[in-house]
Amino acid sequence: MSSALQRFRRFPMDVWLEPLLIVVIGVGYIIWYQSTTFTETESAALSWSTLQTTILDHIKLTLVATVIVVVIAIPLGILLTRPSMRWLNPIAVNIANIGQAAPAVGLLVLFTFWLGTGFRTAVVGLVVYAILPILQNTIVGLQQVDRRTIEASRGIGMSAVRTLVLVELPLAVPVILNGVRTALVILVGTATLSTFIGATSLGTLITTGITLFLPKLLISGAILVGLLALIIDWLGRLVELVATPRGI
Repeated sequence: MSSALQRFRRFPMDVWLEPLLIVVIGVGYIIWYQSTTFTETESAALSWSTLQTTILDHIKLTLVATVIVVVIAIPLGILLTRPSMRWLNPIAVNIANIGQAAPAVGLLVLFTFWLGTGFRTAVVGLVVYAILPILQNTIVGLQQVDRRTIEASRGIGMSAVRTLVLVELPLAVPVILNGVRTALVILVGTATLSTFIGATSLGTLITTGITLFLPKLLISGAILVGLLALIIDWLGRLVELVATPRGI
């Protein structure tokens, strides 16, 4: 019992505090949902069959955008830390920063003029909006690796590619994964705006609640988005802990 308690204490506070917060908010919402009387429109939007589809669409939108961002940002970040390409680093970061600087709604609307409305446009807009955290963290994580460690690995005969894969990336993993986690949380919140361009998400509940003045629908949408963001953030934290090499 004491050894299990000691292992529990070694976990960072957010690893066990965040799921407790998720449970408290989730149980509170269920109690409120069961004890509240809804209008016909609210009942239709919050029925499990409809709500399940809406939540899955929101998760699908978030995950597809995240995968694309990771595939683009991490290799690009690695490339920009290589000696021959470092001069492009500030240019690439400033271009990626445009997505963060621009209002998310405006960015999505602009893309509709090019790609039309729907899921594809929402994904493109979200990718542009969330690329900076992962790109920047990949660059920072690799730049923080001790140069003496890299030189030592090269000195024992390891190639540049093997040094990158076996030395640099494992040491940069905590910082890179922190960027991925940040991007995921950003995407969960920003994906609600995709409803303005015809892509289904939990934002549909929020916009419907505002448009038809249905506060209970608005509250439900906001709570569910918050819960989803907390769950994804916690899962990302677990992956970050598991993937981080011991001693770092």
